[in-house]
Amino acid sequence: MMKPGTTPPSSIPEEHDLLHELVHHAELPHTAFSTRIDRVIRAIGASISWIWLLLVAIIITNVSMRYLFGEGRIEFEEIQWHLYSIGFLLGLSYCMESDDHVRVDVLYERFSLRTKAWVELFGTLFLLLPFLLLLLRYSVPFFSYAWSINEVSDAPGGLPARWVIKSFLIIGVILLIVITCSRLSRVTAYLFGRPTALPAAPAKTEE
Repeated sequence: MMKPGTTPPSSIPEEHDLLHELVHHAELPHTAFSTRIDRVIRAIGASISWIWLLLVAIIITNVSMRYLFGEGRIEFEEIQWHLYSIGFLLGLSYCMESDDHVRVDVLYERFSLRTKAWVELFGTLFLLLPFLLLLLRYSVPFFSYAWSINEVSDAPGGLPARWVIKSFLIIGVILLIVITCSRLSRVTAYLFGRPTALPAAPAKTEE
């Protein structure tokens, strides 16, 4: 007889199947290069996740000051979108590493692993990497101009050194290029055997 609140054993496979239907990761082999890069990107992602807690705290503080004390702060409003930009730009590479980015799964989920690998290969080489390199090409002068004039906020009482936030566009794109190369190494290891794929980790057995 089960205790109240205990999950019936038969429902566990159903929940697992539902998760499998919702998440369609391509289980590509890892390489020595991808393992090192992915570890760094995961560490950055785990660290940057705390920025959302800081962002919520600043929003609550600013709203409280405005509606309770009648005193809003321009710098608080600007730091909000600064933090959001940093979290978004640096979080993109972590999303790419975990393979949880948005994709069109209507067809992709039905493909075999080899077909998925070919889709990723062509999509990466002819769509993603050219876009990232183009973005990097134009983000450098975007930052350097702000640096050269020591750009500040146009709003009275706004934040100085606007080039700081603009530098995160370059950092975010570089991280995306690095993790894309990591993903590409996994794709080519599966399709062509180069670079050499690492042995798959043994599956964990449930006690």
